Amino acid sequence: MAASHKVIISCAVTGSIHTPSMSPHLPVTAAEIAESALGAAAAGAAIVHLHARNPVDGRPDQSPEAFEPFLRVIKQGSNVVVNLTTGGSPYMTVEERVRPAATWKPEVASLNMGSMNFGLFPMLKRYTSFKHDWEPQMLEGSHDLVFRNSFKDIRYALETLNGSGARYEFECYDTSHLYNLHYFWTEGLVKAPLFIQTCFGLLGGIGSHPDDVMHMKRTADRLFGSNYRWSVLGAGRAQMQVAAMAASMGGHVRVGLEDSLWIGAGRLAETNAAQVTQVRKIIEGLGLEIASPDEARDILQLKGGDKVAF
Repeated sequence: MAASHKVIISCAVTGSIHTPSMSPHLPVTAAEIAESALGAAAAGAAIVHLHARNPVDGRPDQSPEAFEPFLRVIKQGSNVVVNLTTGGSPYMTVEERVRPAATWKPEVASLNMGSMNFGLFPMLKRYTSFKHDWEPQMLEGSHDLVFRNSFKDIRYALETLNGSGARYEFECYDTSHLYNLHYFWTEGLVKAPLFIQTCFGLLGGIGSHPDDVMHMKRTADRLFGSNYRWSVLGAGRAQMQVAAMAASMGGHVRVGLEDSLWIGAGRLAETNAAQVTQVRKIIEGLGLEIASPDEARDILQLKGGDKVAF
């Protein structure tokens, strides 16, 4: 099977939305993040999407120094494509959020394509006991949280990172984000093939109904034609359903504990590799093959793992 017809599995290892009290399996320390990323790669993830956390209390940490320990371990232990977040935490400035990717020059950096309400507070109904004071404060604060990604912010990220040769995982949580990306594409600030990650099921963005998935796909097809590669992530319980739908339609998929802590109804995922294994079974059950890291590099036209700064 030609590489262009294979399915790229991305794995978002820890993120910044879920907090340590929500699952004992959420990677927090650099050693845990590295181990979990390598496990996901061994299970079939071609790309690992990485955030860093404070090793003491698990809060998001966008200092470049927090990324260094696990970046070097992952590179030494795997050929997996490394994707560094520029989303960080919605409570951070864009300058803070871009610093790790600007420092380490990964093959891929994520980039949120529009401002949005970012409602994490519904999780307060599920979780009532927390290890750290910052956890409920962060969730409660999202009642009045706008995740700022203005045109100026996006332009800043692109102008900071374009010279590094990084490509982007364009995170689009609504159709307006696709139109924002189209603007930057027509302005020449981003180049095809565009790696578009359509994100479903987060309060403040588009829902996770099949009609929502189809609407985003149809809009992207109309705006970008053959100039993009489509991937999906479903938040929470929507994770595997959205992945299955997209894979059956020729798309790529993203899983990982950043997007969902679960492996099934009422069952916490013990590792990121468990989610990768589950979605791989779905993909292969559809008669499809997964892409290796080098095949993902070919599909997305990445610069190569030898051109990063770690």
